[in-house]
Amino acid sequence: MTTALITHADCLSHVAPAGHPESVARLEHVLNALEPLDLMRVTAPMAADDDILRIHPASYLANLRAALPSQGLANIDGDTFLSPGSLDAAFRAAGAAVRGVDMVLAGEVQNAFAAIRPPGHHAETDTSMGFCLFGNAALAAKHALDHHGLKRVAVVDFDVHHGNGTQDLLWDERRALVITSQQMPLWPGSGRADEDGAYGNVLNIPLPPDSDGSEMRAQYQAQVFPRLRDFKPELLVISAGFDAHRDDPLANLNWSTQDFAWLTAELCEIAQELCDGRIVSTLEGGYDLNALSTACAAHVTEMIKASA
Repeated sequence: MTTALITHADCLSHVAPAGHPESVARLEHVLNALEPLDLMRVTAPMAADDDILRIHPASYLANLRAALPSQGLANIDGDTFLSPGSLDAAFRAAGAAVRGVDMVLAGEVQNAFAAIRPPGHHAETDTSMGFCLFGNAALAAKHALDHHGLKRVAVVDFDVHHGNGTQDLLWDERRALVITSQQMPLWPGSGRADEDGAYGNVLNIPLPPDSDGSEMRAQYQAQVFPRLRDFKPELLVISAGFDAHRDDPLANLNWSTQDFAWLTAELCEIAQELCDGRIVSTLEGGYDLNALSTACAAHVTEMIKASA
Protein backbone atom coordinates (compact mmCIF):
# COMPACT_ATOMS: atom_id res chain seq x y z
CA MET A 1 0.00 0.00 0.00
CA THR A 2 1.04 3.58 -0.48
CA THR A 3 -0.11 7.20 -0.26
CA ALA A 4 -1.51 9.01 -3.29
CA LEU A 5 -0.78 12.66 -3.99
CA ILE A 6 -3.62 13.98 -6.15
CA THR A 7 -3.27 17.36 -7.82
CA HIS A 8 -3.47 19.19 -11.13
CA ALA A 9 -1.78 22.20 -12.70
CA ASP A 10 -5.22 23.76 -13.21
CA CYS A 11 -5.28 24.43 -9.47
CA LEU A 12 -2.57 27.03 -10.12
CA SER A 13 -4.82 28.87 -12.59
CA HIS A 14 -7.11 30.26 -9.87
CA VAL A 15 -5.75 33.78 -9.34
CA ALA A 16 -6.57 36.26 -6.58
CA PRO A 17 -5.59 39.95 -6.30
CA ALA A 18 -1.99 40.80 -5.46
CA GLY A 19 -1.43 40.46 -1.73
CA HIS A 20 -4.41 38.15 -1.22
CA PRO A 21 -3.55 35.40 1.30
CA GLU A 22 -4.93 32.56 -0.84
CA SER A 23 -2.25 32.81 -3.51
CA VAL A 24 -0.92 30.56 -6.25
CA ALA A 25 2.35 30.46 -4.28
CA ARG A 26 0.64 28.44 -1.54
CA LEU A 27 0.21 25.38 -3.74
CA GLU A 28 3.58 25.87 -5.39
CA HIS A 29 5.27 25.74 -1.99
CA VAL A 30 3.27 22.68 -0.94
CA LEU A 31 4.15 20.78 -4.11
CA ASN A 32 7.82 21.69 -3.75
CA ALA A 33 7.81 20.45 -0.17
CA LEU A 34 6.17 17.16 -1.16
CA GLU A 35 8.44 16.56 -4.18
CA PRO A 36 11.05 14.47 -2.28
CA LEU A 37 8.46 12.19 -0.67
CA ASP A 38 7.66 8.67 -1.82
CA LEU A 39 4.13 9.15 -3.16
CA MET A 40 1.97 7.77 -5.95
CA ARG A 41 1.38 10.87 -8.05
CA VAL A 42 -2.11 11.04 -9.54
CA THR A 43 -3.62 13.59 -11.90
CA ALA A 44 -6.83 15.04 -10.49
CA PRO A 45 -9.78 14.57 -12.85
CA MET A 46 -12.34 17.25 -13.54
CA ALA A 47 -15.35 16.65 -11.28
CA ALA A 48 -18.64 16.12 -13.09
CA ASP A 49 -21.58 18.44 -12.52
CA ASP A 50 -23.34 15.51 -10.85
CA ASP A 51 -20.54 15.35 -8.28
CA ILE A 52 -21.00 19.01 -7.38
CA LEU A 53 -24.78 18.58 -7.28
CA ARG A 54 -24.39 16.08 -4.44
CA ILE A 55 -23.77 19.04 -2.16
CA HIS A 56 -24.63 22.28 -4.00
CA PRO A 57 -27.85 23.18 -5.87
CA ALA A 58 -27.84 23.69 -9.64
CA SER A 59 -28.63 27.38 -9.14
CA TYR A 60 -25.39 27.87 -7.22
CA LEU A 61 -23.34 26.25 -9.96
CA ALA A 62 -25.12 28.33 -12.59
CA ASN A 63 -24.44 31.53 -10.66
CA LEU A 64 -20.73 30.75 -10.43
CA ARG A 65 -20.56 30.08 -14.16
CA ALA A 66 -22.38 33.31 -14.89
CA ALA A 67 -19.98 35.26 -12.66
CA LEU A 68 -16.81 33.80 -14.19
CA PRO A 69 -14.89 36.61 -15.92
CA SER A 70 -13.38 36.17 -19.36
CA GLN A 71 -10.49 38.34 -18.20
CA GLY A 72 -9.42 40.06 -15.01
CA LEU A 73 -11.06 39.31 -11.67
CA ALA A 74 -14.61 39.16 -10.34
CA ASN A 75 -15.31 39.65 -6.62
CA ILE A 76 -18.14 37.30 -5.62
CA ASP A 77 -18.13 37.97 -1.88
CA GLY A 78 -16.07 39.93 0.61
CA ASP A 79 -12.89 37.93 0.19
CA THR A 80 -13.50 35.40 -2.61
CA PHE A 81 -12.56 36.13 -6.20
CA LEU A 82 -12.94 34.47 -9.57
CA SER A 83 -10.40 34.63 -12.39
CA PRO A 84 -10.84 33.01 -15.81
CA GLY A 85 -9.25 29.77 -14.56
CA SER A 86 -11.03 29.58 -11.20
CA LEU A 87 -13.79 27.14 -12.08
CA ASP A 88 -11.38 24.74 -13.79
CA ALA A 89 -9.34 24.85 -10.59
CA ALA A 90 -12.40 24.30 -8.41
CA PHE A 91 -13.61 21.37 -10.52
CA ARG A 92 -10.14 19.81 -10.33
CA ALA A 93 -10.10 20.32 -6.56
CA ALA A 94 -13.48 18.61 -6.22
CA GLY A 95 -12.35 15.91 -8.65
CA ALA A 96 -9.27 15.26 -6.53
CA ALA A 97 -11.45 14.66 -3.48
CA VAL A 98 -13.67 12.25 -5.42
CA ARG A 99 -10.70 10.43 -6.95
CA GLY A 100 -9.11 10.07 -3.54
CA VAL A 101 -12.22 8.39 -2.18
CA ASP A 102 -12.42 6.07 -5.19
CA MET A 103 -8.79 5.02 -4.88
CA VAL A 104 -8.84 4.46 -1.14
CA LEU A 105 -12.09 2.52 -1.15
CA ALA A 106 -10.92 0.40 -4.09
CA GLY A 107 -7.79 -0.54 -2.13
CA GLU A 108 -5.49 1.02 -4.73
CA VAL A 109 -3.80 3.08 -2.01
CA GLN A 110 -3.97 3.17 1.77
CA ASN A 111 -4.64 6.88 1.94
CA ALA A 112 -4.62 9.98 -0.26
CA PHE A 113 -3.75 13.67 0.00
CA ALA A 114 -5.42 16.16 -2.34
CA ALA A 115 -3.02 19.09 -2.89
CA ILE A 116 -5.59 21.51 -4.24
CA ARG A 117 -6.88 25.02 -4.35
CA PRO A 118 -9.21 26.78 -4.00
CA PRO A 119 -9.91 25.34 -0.56
CA GLY A 120 -13.42 24.26 0.33
CA HIS A 121 -14.48 24.09 3.94
CA HIS A 122 -16.13 27.55 4.08
CA ALA A 123 -18.36 27.02 1.03
CA GLU A 124 -21.93 26.61 2.27
CA THR A 125 -24.81 25.03 0.38
CA ASP A 126 -25.49 28.02 -1.86
CA THR A 127 -22.88 30.54 -0.68
CA SER A 128 -19.21 30.97 -1.54
CA MET A 129 -17.09 32.49 1.19
CA GLY A 130 -13.68 32.46 2.82
CA PHE A 131 -11.77 31.81 -0.43
CA CYS A 132 -13.88 28.66 -1.03
CA LEU A 133 -16.10 27.65 -3.97
CA PHE A 134 -17.00 23.95 -3.57
CA GLY A 135 -17.15 21.96 -0.33
CA ASN A 136 -14.44 19.45 -1.17
CA ALA A 137 -14.35 17.56 2.12
CA ALA A 138 -18.14 17.38 2.34
CA LEU A 139 -18.21 16.14 -1.26
CA ALA A 140 -15.70 13.41 -0.42
CA ALA A 141 -17.95 12.27 2.44
CA LYS A 142 -21.13 12.37 0.35
CA HIS A 143 -19.47 10.53 -2.53
CA ALA A 144 -18.38 7.77 -0.17
CA LEU A 145 -21.86 7.52 1.32
CA ASP A 146 -24.03 7.86 -1.78
CA HIS A 147 -21.87 6.40 -4.53
CA HIS A 148 -19.95 3.75 -2.60
CA GLY A 149 -22.69 2.93 -0.11
CA LEU A 150 -20.75 3.44 3.10
CA LYS A 151 -22.84 3.73 6.23
CA ARG A 152 -20.60 6.02 8.32
CA VAL A 153 -18.00 8.62 7.30
CA ALA A 154 -16.23 11.02 9.67
CA VAL A 155 -14.76 14.40 8.73
CA VAL A 156 -12.08 15.94 10.96
CA ASP A 157 -11.20 19.58 10.25
CA PHE A 158 -8.18 21.06 12.07
CA ASP A 159 -7.96 24.32 10.11
CA VAL A 160 -7.72 27.31 12.47
CA HIS A 161 -10.97 28.75 11.06
CA HIS A 162 -14.27 26.99 11.64
CA GLY A 163 -15.36 24.68 8.84
CA ASN A 164 -18.75 26.34 8.61
CA GLY A 165 -19.31 25.12 5.07
CA THR A 166 -18.69 21.47 5.88
CA GLN A 167 -20.92 21.84 8.92
CA ASP A 168 -23.68 23.39 6.81
CA LEU A 169 -23.43 20.83 4.01
CA LEU A 170 -23.50 17.84 6.39
CA TRP A 171 -25.66 19.32 9.16
CA ASP A 172 -28.60 16.97 8.50
CA GLU A 173 -26.57 14.00 7.24
CA ARG A 174 -26.95 11.42 9.99
CA ARG A 175 -24.41 9.11 8.31
CA ALA A 176 -21.63 11.72 8.68
CA LEU A 177 -19.84 12.83 11.83
CA VAL A 178 -18.29 16.30 11.47
CA ILE A 179 -15.58 17.24 13.97
CA THR A 180 -13.99 20.65 13.65
CA SER A 181 -11.53 22.42 15.95
CA GLN A 182 -10.97 26.14 15.55
CA GLN A 183 -9.77 29.27 17.27
CA MET A 184 -12.63 31.12 18.89
CA PRO A 185 -13.27 33.99 18.67
CA LEU A 186 -12.20 34.26 15.04
CA TRP A 187 -13.77 34.67 11.62
CA PRO A 188 -16.31 33.38 10.51
CA GLY A 189 -17.73 33.50 14.05
CA SER A 190 -19.43 30.10 14.02
CA GLY A 191 -18.28 26.88 15.65
CA ARG A 192 -19.67 27.11 19.18
CA ALA A 193 -19.77 23.91 21.19
CA ASP A 194 -23.59 23.98 21.16
CA GLU A 195 -23.71 23.74 17.35
CA ASP A 196 -24.16 19.98 17.25
CA GLY A 197 -26.00 19.08 14.05
CA ALA A 198 -29.51 17.91 13.28
CA TYR A 199 -28.74 14.46 14.71
CA GLY A 200 -26.01 15.28 17.19
CA ASN A 201 -23.59 14.56 14.36
CA VAL A 202 -21.43 17.69 14.71
CA LEU A 203 -18.73 18.20 17.34
CA ASN A 204 -17.16 21.64 17.59
CA ILE A 205 -13.98 22.19 19.60
CA PRO A 206 -13.42 25.93 20.23
CA LEU A 207 -9.80 26.69 21.13
CA PRO A 208 -8.84 29.97 22.85
CA PRO A 209 -6.53 32.49 21.17
CA ASP A 210 -2.90 32.23 22.25
CA SER A 211 -3.27 28.63 23.31
CA ASP A 212 -0.83 26.14 21.83
CA GLY A 213 -0.42 22.54 20.82
CA SER A 214 -0.75 21.25 24.37
CA GLU A 215 -4.32 22.58 24.53
CA MET A 216 -5.08 21.02 21.15
CA ARG A 217 -3.67 17.66 22.20
CA ALA A 218 -5.66 17.65 25.41
CA GLN A 219 -8.92 18.46 23.63
CA TYR A 220 -8.39 15.88 20.91
CA GLN A 221 -7.56 13.20 23.47
CA ALA A 222 -10.52 14.11 25.68
CA GLN A 223 -13.17 14.67 23.01
CA VAL A 224 -12.24 13.89 19.42
CA PHE A 225 -10.62 10.48 19.63
CA PRO A 226 -13.32 8.98 21.90
CA ARG A 227 -16.04 10.36 19.63
CA LEU A 228 -14.42 8.80 16.58
CA ARG A 229 -14.16 5.46 18.34
CA ASP A 230 -17.82 5.62 19.33
CA PHE A 231 -18.89 6.46 15.76
CA LYS A 232 -16.72 3.80 14.07
CA PRO A 233 -16.38 5.44 10.64
CA GLU A 234 -15.68 3.36 7.56
CA LEU A 235 -13.65 6.24 6.08
CA LEU A 236 -11.96 9.28 7.60
CA VAL A 237 -11.88 12.55 5.63
CA ILE A 238 -9.50 15.26 6.85
CA SER A 239 -9.76 18.98 6.14
CA ALA A 240 -6.08 19.75 6.54
CA GLY A 241 -5.55 23.44 7.20
CA PHE A 242 -2.17 24.55 8.52
CA ASP A 243 -3.05 28.07 9.66
CA ALA A 244 -3.05 27.09 13.33
CA HIS A 245 0.74 27.20 13.01
CA ARG A 246 2.43 29.72 15.31
CA ASP A 247 3.86 31.56 12.28
CA ASP A 248 0.56 32.01 10.43
CA PRO A 249 -0.49 35.66 10.02
CA LEU A 250 -4.28 35.16 10.06
CA ALA A 251 -4.81 33.67 13.52
CA ASN A 252 -3.41 33.25 17.00
CA LEU A 253 -3.01 29.60 17.78
CA ASN A 254 0.56 28.53 18.37
CA TRP A 255 0.88 25.01 17.04
CA SER A 256 4.28 23.73 15.99
CA THR A 257 5.03 21.62 12.95
CA GLN A 258 5.44 18.70 15.36
CA ASP A 259 1.90 19.26 16.63
CA PHE A 260 0.56 18.70 13.10
CA ALA A 261 2.70 15.56 12.82
CA TRP A 262 1.41 14.28 16.17
CA LEU A 263 -2.22 14.92 15.28
CA THR A 264 -1.86 13.24 11.90
CA ALA A 265 -0.14 10.20 13.42
CA GLU A 266 -2.94 9.87 16.00
CA LEU A 267 -5.64 10.14 13.34
CA CYS A 268 -3.85 7.56 11.20
CA GLU A 269 -3.64 5.19 14.17
CA ILE A 270 -7.36 5.59 14.90
CA ALA A 271 -8.18 5.09 11.22
CA GLN A 272 -6.12 1.89 11.24
CA GLU A 273 -8.07 0.73 14.28
CA LEU A 274 -11.52 1.63 12.93
CA CYS A 275 -11.50 1.64 9.12
CA ASP A 276 -8.45 -0.22 7.83
CA GLY A 277 -6.47 3.03 7.71
CA ARG A 278 -8.63 4.57 5.00
CA ILE A 279 -8.07 8.36 4.93
CA VAL A 280 -8.63 11.06 2.33
CA SER A 281 -7.09 14.40 3.28
CA THR A 282 -7.73 17.67 1.45
CA LEU A 283 -5.70 20.88 1.67
CA GLU A 284 -7.47 23.84 3.27
CA GLY A 285 -5.76 26.91 4.75
CA GLY A 286 -2.25 27.96 5.72
CA TYR A 287 -0.90 31.38 4.77
CA ASP A 288 2.70 31.60 5.92
CA LEU A 289 4.41 29.86 3.02
CA ASN A 290 7.24 28.29 5.01
CA ALA A 291 4.97 27.14 7.83
CA LEU A 292 2.45 25.80 5.36
CA SER A 293 4.98 23.80 3.39
CA THR A 294 6.80 22.31 6.39
CA ALA A 295 3.62 21.45 8.31
CA CYS A 296 1.97 19.99 5.20
CA ALA A 297 5.06 17.87 4.51
CA ALA A 298 4.95 16.62 8.11
CA HIS A 299 1.25 15.74 7.67
CA VAL A 300 1.83 13.79 4.48
CA THR A 301 4.97 12.10 5.90
CA GLU A 302 2.85 10.67 8.73
CA MET A 303 0.31 9.43 6.17
CA ILE A 304 3.14 7.70 4.28
CA LYS A 305 4.38 6.07 7.48
CA ALA A 306 0.87 4.79 8.18
CA SER A 307 0.59 3.31 4.69
CA ALA A 308 3.85 1.37 4.91
